[in-house]
Amino acid sequence: MKFIDEVHIHVKGGNGGNGAVAFRREKYMEKGGPSGGDGGNGGSVIFVGDEGLTTLLDFRYQQQYAGRNGQHGMGSDCNGSNAADMVLRVPVGTIVTNETTGEQLIDISKHGEKFIAAQGGRGGLGNINFANSTRQTPRFAEDGKLGEERSLTLELKLLADVGLLGFPNAGKSTLISRISRARPKIADYPFTTLTPNLGVVQYKDRQSFVMADIPGLIEGASDGVGLGIQFLKHVERCRVLVHLVDLSASIEDRDPVNDLLTLNRELQHYSQELAQKPQVIVANKLDLPHAQEALPAFVQRINALGFQALKMSGATGDGATAMMDAIARVLFTTKDGAAKLTNSAGLRLFTTADEFIDAVAPKKKVSAKKALKKKPVKAKPATRKAKPKPMADELKEMSRAQRDKARTKKLGPVRHRHK
Repeated sequence: MKFIDEVHIHVKGGNGGNGAVAFRREKYMEKGGPSGGDGGNGGSVIFVGDEGLTTLLDFRYQQQYAGRNGQHGMGSDCNGSNAADMVLRVPVGTIVTNETTGEQLIDISKHGEKFIAAQGGRGGLGNINFANSTRQTPRFAEDGKLGEERSLTLELKLLADVGLLGFPNAGKSTLISRISRARPKIADYPFTTLTPNLGVVQYKDRQSFVMADIPGLIEGASDGVGLGIQFLKHVERCRVLVHLVDLSASIEDRDPVNDLLTLNRELQHYSQELAQKPQVIVANKLDLPHAQEALPAFVQRINALGFQALKMSGATGDGATAMMDAIARVLFTTKDGAAKLTNSAGLRLFTTADEFIDAVAPKKKVSAKKALKKKPVKAKPATRKAKPKPMADELKEMSRAQRDKARTKKLGPVRHRHK
């Protein structure tokens, strides 16, 4: 099934039915009076969250949705029937935005949650409602109201507890297929994963959490390089991020720490909120000889920054339990976040994008003494601007009186030679 996470649609509620103008005309009904019934209400367009859906594909091929109109009123005091509502099922995690105003209308985050996208119009009143002691034969009725009409943008942000991040071919799809029942496409070339994948991971004591596999990021993704950062919105709801580092990339002369720094900068560029989420660093592909050779130097550099690095092999599953234990400490045990989770050596288990960037490339701080020693720059005195001299061409265009006036200001009064 094709993955679609953003669509533009137009919805319109049904119009209300018109009220009827009618009178009773039975043979034995003297002065029967008005008998026009009311019109029925128009049908509304309603969104309902469905946890069984994972894409907005159905809305890609049909963008126009309109509710049915209400039935018109009839004679003999008969009201028109109300139109049935149009129910549209959307995946849980869909954000509905008014395309005209840009206002976010609702974030459907629960199964069965309903939202009226376009309200149907109310039915008009028949002439039976306008009869009184002074107006016993009203010959008019009320028209039905028009249904609400909107242009909407539907944006899907997957609901996951854990987000898997890393460079292309870092082993994310292999890991999620190993610890869950998800079966994404796995191959030995970059950008195998083109759309996010979800997997439910079963943990201890019947606890579980949802993990999202995000397509690989590379340097310049925020500028549209590779697949860009369009899929990062699917980890905005995640509580924990897992950075998979491919240690076998040392064959390609890539620095694992620099890969981490690049990914964190892309997160920081995308969203400051995402840059504050706790993340755990996991060294992957330790079943390969090149990765095992690069492991000691990588762990030493990460420890020097004050953080821990977990070790794992997604292909064999070694180390996956330790990674899930670390994730569970945030999801199921800690209430105040993961900032204070450290080991016996004082190394932190979790970090954030901002903290990692500051640790690798700290900003230079100017001391207070140096700031005081700096002499204030004196402002230069304002100089009077010389008035522009009249140009020769401008003098030619002037009249004789104007030229004499301009010269008088500079050279004094001009005496004209009399013939």
